[in-house]
Amino acid sequence: MEHQMESQRGKIASKDNLISESRTGSLGCIGWFIVIFSGIFSFLLFPFTIWFCLKIVQEYERAVIFRLGRITDRKPKGPGIFFILPCTDSFVKVDLRTVSFDIPPQEILTKDSVTVCVDGVVYFRVNDPIASVANVTNADFSTRLLAQTTLRNVLGTKNLAELLSDREGIAHSMQSNLDEATDNWGIKVERVEIKDVKLPVQLQRAMAAEAEAAREARAKVIAAEGEMNASRALKEASLVIAESPSALQLRYLQTLNTIAAEKNSTIIFPLPIDILSHFIRK
Repeated sequence: MEHQMESQRGKIASKDNLISESRTGSLGCIGWFIVIFSGIFSFLLFPFTIWFCLKIVQEYERAVIFRLGRITDRKPKGPGIFFILPCTDSFVKVDLRTVSFDIPPQEILTKDSVTVCVDGVVYFRVNDPIASVANVTNADFSTRLLAQTTLRNVLGTKNLAELLSDREGIAHSMQSNLDEATDNWGIKVERVEIKDVKLPVQLQRAMAAEAEAAREARAKVIAAEGEMNASRALKEASLVIAESPSALQLRYLQTLNTIAAEKNSTIIFPLPIDILSHFIRK
């Protein structure tokens, strides 16, 4: 924890040093002469130059001002109205709203040598407008490319089971890696989500066959357990009937009642087994 805090302090200090160097850098004699001349020119032609000096940025925007190619202030301007000098000042608008983009489907080889196709979505916003302008050419495009490589690197360390079951952990790992990598660009990665994991058709068939075989095995085990319980119940019932001869007659009557309810046109006469055994002995 202390190591992470020290690294964060170091990053903030490095960015502050970069911005302070850009701001405190000397414009030189020619630079100051041009700035003074531009100010006098704007003052003399005030009714006309006001349209070039006053600029407006929206509530969700900030303006980074460059004076003769150098950043003028540590903080961006806006929202609202701000003033610039014509001919010497230029500014870049930076949108602070959250941006979302889809990570294109990536063919990835997992840790257990299975090829899968994975895509996702990333939400990010500009946290430091000056760093996003001064430290990277195109923060949006760079973040998109970095998200693709980060997705491949993170999923390359996971096996297929982890990829299918631990999407939340993978998304959190991607978010932390992206946030750390884009911190110097003034980008804050807010959320990363894994959208879809596409498996090869042959692998899907193999997994389906494996699942079907497992279900059949469980069904056979359940059927065998049911037969074993039924045989135990029949054994106990036979012992009870053997102790009481009248119970066997009641069982005959119950069987007749069941048959008569299903097939009324059939007449059955029960024949005791004792009579047959008598004839067999003779």
